[in-house]
This record gives sequence, C-alpha cells and structure tokens, in this order.
Amino acid sequence: MASNHSGRPYLLVALLAMAVATVVVAQQRSPRQYAVGGQAGWTVNFNYLRWASGKDFRVGDSLVFNYPRGAHNVMKANRTEFMTCTVPQGRDDLLTSGNDTVVLESPGNKYYFCGVASHCAELGQKLAITVRPRSILAPAGAPSPSQAATEGRPSFAFGFFW
Repeated sequence: MASNHSGRPYLLVALLAMAVATVVVAQQRSPRQYAVGGQAGWTVNFNYLRWASGKDFRVGDSLVFNYPRGAHNVMKANRTEFMTCTVPQGRDDLLTSGNDTVVLESPGNKYYFCGVASHCAELGQKLAITVRPRSILAPAGAPSPSQAATEGRPSFAFGFFW
C-alpha cells in the first residue's frame, strides 16, 4: 500500500507561517516612555551616560524631562553643540515647561543638554542616546546571530527534519 504524502507540503507551509508570525509578534513592542534620569529627573551632577546604558531606545518611544520649571531647560542639539555645550543664537526649540516630552521620530544619535549657565559644561547635564528603528527585524547594521547571543539578545532558530 502506497503512503499518501500529498498533505505534507501544506502542513509544512502552515507550520512555517505560524513560526514566522510568532517571531514577528514576539519581536515587536509598544512604544515606551522614559523618564530621563529616573527618580532624579533632569538635574545637574547626574550620570546620564550610566542612566541611558542598557536602554533600548526605538523610534516611537518618548523621553520625558522632569525638572523644576525655571531651574533647567532642554536643548535638542547636534553633536557639535552637545560636545561644546553651545546654545546657538536664534534657536526657538528650547523646552522650558519642566515636564517636556520628546518623541523619538527617527533613528540615529540624539543629543540633549541643559542650556542654563554652566549646567552642561561644568555640571554634566547632558544626554546622548542612539535611537534604533521601531522593528527589530533586520535593521541596518543588525548584529550577527552569534553577536546577539553573546550580548544576551534573544535569537531564534527553526528547522524541519524528516
């Protein structure tokens, strides 16, 4: 009696589709809101490099800068302005509410600092982050699976054997 394998390709396609859908759903995440500095908020003499390390900033996430109104501000900056703590003349994008939200709209390096007197240059009130694309699926410059594994990132392998 001959065995019937005609249903096997459909089953394999269905299993593969379910596996891909599971991976896609598992890899997506909702936008997150980060309170810059955590409990300390946006203040002087705080290590924002340490605060930002280990955080996965993605397009669609937002940063919330909390501080006493009038004590600080938030300047969106380019790399040169950030490195030199320079507030350019004529800029009108200074945030001053004390509860400022910045939506991360594009991937890349983002820079912020306080433009009050010596808060940036002498007291370290500055933040640099890297924003990654919204999806984790095949972003530009994605690490190899072995690199992801050594960095503690989840990886996925799927195969059929018969």
